[in-house]
Amino acid sequence: MAQLNIENRVIENERIVLGREDIAFLGPDLTLRGCTVTIRVTARNLILIRPRLIDCIIEVKQELKNLRWYRAFLKGCRFTGTMSGNDFGLWPVEEGAEKTLGGIEEAARTLGGIEDCDFSGARLDACRFVNCDVDTLKLPSWPCFTFLAPTHRQRELLAAPWPGTSRITVEAMLKSPPETAAVTFSAPAVAKYGGTTEESLRAVLQTLDGVRF
Repeated sequence: MAQLNIENRVIENERIVLGREDIAFLGPDLTLRGCTVTIRVTARNLILIRPRLIDCIIEVKQELKNLRWYRAFLKGCRFTGTMSGNDFGLWPVEEGAEKTLGGIEEAARTLGGIEDCDFSGARLDACRFVNCDVDTLKLPSWPCFTFLAPTHRQRELLAAPWPGTSRITVEAMLKSPPETAAVTFSAPAVAKYGGTTEESLRAVLQTLDGVRF
């Protein structure tokens, strides 16, 4: 495998390809602006060290599993491809760190965060958005669906008549940090591992508040 280090610079309007055989390090002190980033590496081989991606197109060419995007600051980016178990935004930080960095907004810009990004052309499953304003994001429509502030609606969600074993998915989601602003799922994926159908899931989702299709 080849090690690819992209750091200590500003790159504008270029195509960056992270190939299957790469171990890619993005950052530190890296800003990508207006770039097209093609991702073929696994999450294990993509190491984010607080890069800033602004107005970029991010093309995921093979399913990207369990990448912690909260180690990057993302603004105005458009995503395509399939992602599962990815986390975006600003992961909860200690109060002392927030104060040192000048509050949560500056912490997001320093440690990681997301705003004004477009996922409408992506397929997301079990992807969380933490400590961010979901209203600035374009999330994918059905067959994807999104729970808004799920940990604050725990009683309602647990009381719903989930078909098959899909309740397990809901219970797992509710273990997310209380700062979780949204979680997006793929109905085909949930139906498959929940032993049910997309139509049965949608019938329950339509009875709930705080769900986007």
